Amino acid sequence: MGIRRLFCMILAVFLTLAGTGAAHAGERQLLYYNHSWGTLDRATADAIEHSTYIREFADFEVRTTTGSGGEVWTGRYLRGQETYLELFGIGDVGGKDGELGSAGLGLSTERDGDIDAVKARLVAQGITPIDFLQTRDFGDHKPVPWFDALFTTDQYDKFGAWVMEYREEYFADPRSKTGPARFPGDVSRERYLPELYKDKLMRNISLIRIAVTALDLTSTMPLLRAGGFALKTDPGGVTASKGGTTIRFDQVALGQTGLKRVEFELNCAVQRHVEQLGTSTLVVGPGKRAVWTF
Repeated sequence: MGIRRLFCMILAVFLTLAGTGAAHAGERQLLYYNHSWGTLDRATADAIEHSTYIREFADFEVRTTTGSGGEVWTGRYLRGQETYLELFGIGDVGGKDGELGSAGLGLSTERDGDIDAVKARLVAQGITPIDFLQTRDFGDHKPVPWFDALFTTDQYDKFGAWVMEYREEYFADPRSKTGPARFPGDVSRERYLPELYKDKLMRNISLIRIAVTALDLTSTMPLLRAGGFALKTDPGGVTASKGGTTIRFDQVALGQTGLKRVEFELNCAVQRHVEQLGTSTLVVGPGKRAVWTF
């Protein structure tokens, strides 16, 4: 084999690995898609909140939560077997997160202690993670540890991603309505979420599409690499796979950001149904798939 041909083959392999984000090829997957949130216009948020169909489509709840430091937010939750979606209207959460076009992404571990391995991978990338403990107040003014979190930065435009690992104190509190551990160190998404999805159409989120700025995408990439996701870059953005849900990031200018598309896996096949919810459109079926565009 000629030297030039050998060099070209090595270069091709290197470029392929770089293009797919295989920085942790062969390493154990540590993070999985947990949930995304998005802030919508008030008319759309209200239409979702009062929709009869949404309550048939998914295990749906409107809840006001008090977290760490007394932060309060009101979300509309569509919950599946392992994944869920959190939707806000303008002003339902404080600060810039309550502005139209803001969005977020939670990536979680399945085994207790894996967050430390994620932290080590971030440090290896030259990142100094920001630690955070989220709590939940069930109404008695005695906050319960909810989950540990890691951020790569506290500076963002309209989107932020974080690592989360549920705390055993939360699972142990009967008010959390969570399930029993299925294996030692079980802090999984399935344990966290109720089983009410079985009586609804929505089973899980199979794809999420979010438009983000270059700054916010840059801050998110180290988390995806540390979690073990397979990353594919193209001129329009980045696609992350291997975390149970495909996550698509479209890189856009400020003013064009936000949650754009959610695809669902359904529990059973159905005929096509179209539901208009404010400025968003939910198309359910045909088959075992639904698509919600915003």
